[in-house]
Order: sequence, then structure tokens, then C-alpha cells
Amino acid sequence: MEAPGTSTNSSALSSSVSIDRLFPALLECFGIILCGYIARRANIITSTQAKGLGSFVSKFALPALLFKKMVLLDFSNVIWPFLWSIIVAKVCVFSIVCVLTLIVASPDSRFSKAGLYAIFTTQSNDFALGYNIVEALYQSTYPEYLQYIYLVAPVSLILLNPIGFAFCEIQKWKNQGNRQQSKLRIIGTVVLQVLKNPIVFMVFIGIIGHFVLHGSVPAIIAEFVDGLADAFTGAALFYLGVSMAGQLGKLTRATVVTLILLTTAKLLLMPLICKDMVDLLDNSNTSSLNHSSLSNYAFLYGVFPTAPSAAIYADYYNAELGVITSGMVITTCLSAPLMYVSAWLLTMHWMDPQLLMDSLQNVRFNISIVSLFALVWTIGVMFLSKKFKRLPHLFTVNLFLAQLLTCIGMILWNFVVKEDNFVGQVLTFTLLCTSLYSTYVWPGLIALSLVLVKRFEDLKVSPGMFIIAGWGFPASVTAILLISGEKMSDTTDSFFYGKQQIIYTIVVVALSIVLGGVALVCLSRGSWAQNDQIQEGNSADDLVTEVEPEGQSLFEPVLSGSINRGQCENRCESPDCLLVRVEGLQQAADKQVARHLLLCLLLTVSLLANLSSCLWLIFNRVPGKLYLELQFFCAVTNYGQGFLSFALFGLDKHLIILPFKKRLYSLWCRKKQEEQPQTDLPEDTRMTCTQFTKYHKDQCCRDIVKMRRCGKGTMEDCFLGSELVEWLQQVGLAQDHGEAVLYGTRLQQGGVLQHIKQEYDFQDSHLYYQFMI
Repeated sequence: MEAPGTSTNSSALSSSVSIDRLFPALLECFGIILCGYIARRANIITSTQAKGLGSFVSKFALPALLFKKMVLLDFSNVIWPFLWSIIVAKVCVFSIVCVLTLIVASPDSRFSKAGLYAIFTTQSNDFALGYNIVEALYQSTYPEYLQYIYLVAPVSLILLNPIGFAFCEIQKWKNQGNRQQSKLRIIGTVVLQVLKNPIVFMVFIGIIGHFVLHGSVPAIIAEFVDGLADAFTGAALFYLGVSMAGQLGKLTRATVVTLILLTTAKLLLMPLICKDMVDLLDNSNTSSLNHSSLSNYAFLYGVFPTAPSAAIYADYYNAELGVITSGMVITTCLSAPLMYVSAWLLTMHWMDPQLLMDSLQNVRFNISIVSLFALVWTIGVMFLSKKFKRLPHLFTVNLFLAQLLTCIGMILWNFVVKEDNFVGQVLTFTLLCTSLYSTYVWPGLIALSLVLVKRFEDLKVSPGMFIIAGWGFPASVTAILLISGEKMSDTTDSFFYGKQQIIYTIVVVALSIVLGGVALVCLSRGSWAQNDQIQEGNSADDLVTEVEPEGQSLFEPVLSGSINRGQCENRCESPDCLLVRVEGLQQAADKQVARHLLLCLLLTVSLLANLSSCLWLIFNRVPGKLYLELQFFCAVTNYGQGFLSFALFGLDKHLIILPFKKRLYSLWCRKKQEEQPQTDLPEDTRMTCTQFTKYHKDQCCRDIVKMRRCGKGTMEDCFLGSELVEWLQQVGLAQDHGEAVLYGTRLQQGGVLQHIKQEYDFQDSHLYYQFMI
């Protein structure tokens, strides 16, 4: 936090950025983007027309703009250490993403993912969006900052993108069975592709023209170049909006985790590394004011969203198009508030540090109260559903308890810190610090438990050892801090013991990140999702022994001349249906692996923010105003974890959602039967049912329908919802999972199939359904 004595310097810093034109610039940029989005959604601009607009932007307008700016560049005002800092930052992020992707991704697409993901995180939308923001902020104070956009951007085009293209070409070569292309030809293809790019070509021509033409565009071609260059901004922003339309609809469960990681790398890792590199490498700058301004400018530059050209590359190589386009939409939407808040903090006049700390404390206190209620609900759900008795939910409940105690500790701290009660402050700090450190440790332990269960089908370690580690390690660190630490006179900050507590926090957070990161990498390298589906698919057979009467089998072969048994027709009439009991046991055995993975991943991302905050405070004598943004973010992630826990586990599918949907479905069906005859079905539903019944039902019955025992002396011809979803995709009636579920829903609405007890709508799950007779 800034010291009171830095008011003059802070005031000077605030004058280095002009926010008056920022909001109009953001409104201009995102307004044009919105127009393009609406035009595409309303089909005013077709996909073919959009491609034409993209070609004009990338092959005519942008090359002309780059040529003009390269010729007019004033190299005498360039601060080269700053330029090298941004280049090194981009190379670092590119390398980190590339290496991690090569480690984690599956071999069949490893290299193409590494190349495209690395390009995604390093190629910013510098010209269409970034330049307008920088112009609005620095035109009146540091106009020379604008030319860095044209110096830094070609680095990605000339240096980094070719490496990404090389990885994509290697993947194409590996996917070819005969592998006709040699390695030399791959290199030649990449080099040729780079040189054929009009953007790269015009950068070289512009640099040569700068020295040949003595820094000015000849009058004979000036109007022509200006005409193309001036058309770039509006057309590029409009094209960005057009290209964003409909992309989020391509999201799948498998891409969510990837998008979280890529967005974190682009909007959190990139700006922090850019700022750190400038602080580290730009030591020759004699003016502390200019150095701080460049450091803040580097942070803002890192927040710029991904350029649409990344989607063009993905489309060209026919790889990861859904991930890249969806990520482009997400980073563009998130970058607007990030840029505005960052710029607002930089232009904010100096404030009393005590007032700032009080505001930060109020945020922690308020969010802790709301998060407390969410956690009480979530823990209640875990106990009512009895999931706390099995793994990994046992460890998840411990995490929720740690989050709950953290909220309680922060609420108590809000009152104790204002009183002159040292004992009360120490006791409250002990509760707060121990529980907060425990929330840092548990995500890594939960991920480790998933790895052990995956590898050995058993934890191989007593759960008590995990619980001891999850609570004992944080308690030990807190005890050491209390014994050896020296209490700060200013107790308003959460760092009650100053720099020593910051160092301890760095150690705990770093160890947790390493543990969680390695565990998540191990989980990603294996075919966990496939194995999980196989295990769930076989679980019906395994659970039969728990529900079937002695000497009876749940599955019966359908043989001619078999013993005549009663058969349920349109609804299972058995009072104690074995199939329903199997459904219940399968629901109870659900480990919710995907939810645990997502929880661990998001909490690990929040740990990165906490680590950055601590390191920022350690290496910067005057943290600056951007540090406030990071502090507020850490306050939300530390004390608002209850919202995430509630979203993932508070609305339990089997305890809350399915019973609610069951009740709603029964009421809806009763109302439909009373008010709407079968002939009033929507046309698409009626056509789907007619087509399926006439052409596909018989084959489907032969493929997936089995006769299963549902009670003593009663049988049921039925199938699993997941079996029908898979069959519809195999025979081509549905292109993907979403279409298959929609197809099954239409069949249920049309009366072709129903749940065996008429209690649930159609779902891709291990619920039993039957075709109507």
C-alpha cells in the first residue's frame, strides 16, 4: 500500500494518464463490435460476406496501415528496454503455454493445440482495439507510446506465429499415415506461409521504406495508402463483432477447462509478466515517473484481448476452432471492464491509505457474509445427500468447512480489529489465517486424491492423513508465524505480521499451486473422462447384486418359449421396482469428478492471483495503484469461494434439481394432457416422432432395448437414456451430444418414449426409459 509520503509522486502519476476520452473510446470500439454482432445474428451479413470483409481487413487495410506507420516511425523516441521487456514477456507466455500443452494434451492433437493455444495467448488485438484505447489514454501525455503498438505487434507475426505454424504443420505431418513430407519441406512451408502473409510482407517493406524515404510517405501514394489505412479501424471492429456471433454456442464440457486456462494466461498471466519484465529490465530509465508510467502501460497492453486472426489460423488448420473462437469472445468481453478499472485506478487522485484499506475491508466483510450463507447451504446439501461419507466428497466437505471458517474469521476480524484487544485480535487472526491457509491447501489435496483413485482405484492412503495435512500444515505455519513473527503497528491490513506473513503465504500458496498443478496435469494426461464413462456404464451391472432378490437376475434373456411372466406396458407397476432402486444407487455412487476438477482448477487460478499479489508487494517498495485492482480481486476470490462451491455442489442434481424437474414435469404433462391433444404438437416434434417410428424404431429396439426384471414376476423392456444418446449419434440421426438429447426430448414430448415411472424428462444419464406400446 502506498505510503502517505508518496502523495506528490502519485499525483504526478495520475496526470500521466487521461481517462476523459477512455469511456468514449470504449463505447466507440464496443459499439461498432455490437453492430457487427447484431448484423451477423440478424443474418444481415452472411458467413460468405463476413469472409470477404475479413479478407479486406487482413489483406488490404491492415497491411496499408502497417506500411504507413512503419515509414513514419520515430526511432529516436523509442525506449528499447521497454520494447525488449514486452518481447521477452510474450516469449515467456508463449513458451509456458506451448510446453504445458505438449505435456498435457493427447498425442493425436498435441502439436496443433500447442501452436494454436500459444498464438491465442500472445497475439493481441493491437490495431483494431488496443490502439484506440492507448490513444485515448496517452495521446495528450505520452503520444510516443502509440508507436509501441506498431513495434511490438510484428513480433508475434514474425517471430512467434511461425513457431506456432510449425507445430501445426508437424501435426499435419504426423497425422498422415505415409508421412510423405520431409522435415525440410515443413520448414519451407512455414517460411513460405509467413512470407506470403501481406501483414508480415508490408512490415518489412515499411521498415525499408522508413530509411529509403527518410521517414515520410511520398505524396503520390499518400492518399491511396491513407484511404486503405483509414478504413481499417471501423471495418476491423465490425468484422470482430461479426466473427463473435454464435461462437459461445460451440462450447462443450470438454472445452470449458481449456478456456479457463487460456483466459487466465491471456488476461492474468500476460499483463503481470509484462509489468514485471518492465520493472526488471528497464533499469536504465532515470525518471521514476516515466518508469512507473511505462510499467503501467505494459500492464494495460497485456490486458488487450485476442485478435480475430487467431480464429483464422484455427480455421485454416481445421483444429481447435471452437476453443479459439469462444475464447476470443470471452477475452474481448472481459477485457473491457479490466481496461476501464485499470485506467480508472491509474487516473484516480491520491487517497488516504487508511480510507483505501477501509474500503477493501468492507469488500471482504460484505462478501464474507453472503458467502457464509452459500456455504451453510452447500454443507447442508452434502450432509443431507450423505455424500460426505465417501471420497472425494469427504475432502470437499473439509474444504467447505475451511471456507466457512474463513468467512467467520473475516466477519469477526471486522469488529475485533477496531478494538484495542490484543488477545482477541490474536485469537481471531489464528482462526482466520489457519482457515485461509487451509483453503489454499485443500484444492491440491483433492486433486491428488483424484489422481490416486484414478491410478490405483483406491486412495492407497488413509483419508485421515489427508485431513491431517489439510488442517495440520496450515495450523503449523500459523503457529510458527505467531511464535516468531512481529506484530505490525498497523493492524488494518490482513497481513497482521507484515513481511514475514507475506513470505509464509508465498510458501504455502506456491506449494499448493505445485501440488494442484502437477495433479491436474496427471489427470489431464490420462483418459479419465473415458474411463469414468466406462465405469459408469458398467455400474448398472455391478449394482444389481445390491438390489436384486436372492436367486434372481436383473437381466433376462429374451427367448422364444420362455416362462410366461407379467410385463409392464406403458408404466412400471411394480411397487418396489428394482430398476428405480438401481437408479438411486447409481445416483448415490456419482463421484462428480468433472465438478471436482473444475473446482480445483478455478481455485488454483485464484491461488495464482494471490501469489502475484504477494510477490508484487515483496518486490515493489511502492506497490502502486494497479496493486489495488489485484487486491480487490484477491479479496473476492479468497472470501467469495462460497459462491463457487454453491454453484458446483449447492444445487445437487439428485437431491434438488432432479426432484424439482420431476415435479415440474409431472405438472406439465398433466396440464398438457388436459389442455393439448396429441395432434397439437409442434411440427418439428411431430415430424421427428413420425420419422423415428416409421424408419428407425425397430432397429433401435434391436440394438439397445433389453428385457430387465423390475419386480417379482414382472419384466420391463427398457434402455438407458445414455444408450439412446450414443445410438442416435452412431446412426447419424444426431451430429453431436446436444442434438441427440434434443432428439430424445422430442420423442418423449411426442409420446414415443417415457421414463419407466413417468417421473423424469429425457436426459443423457443412467435413467431407464421405455418405448410406448
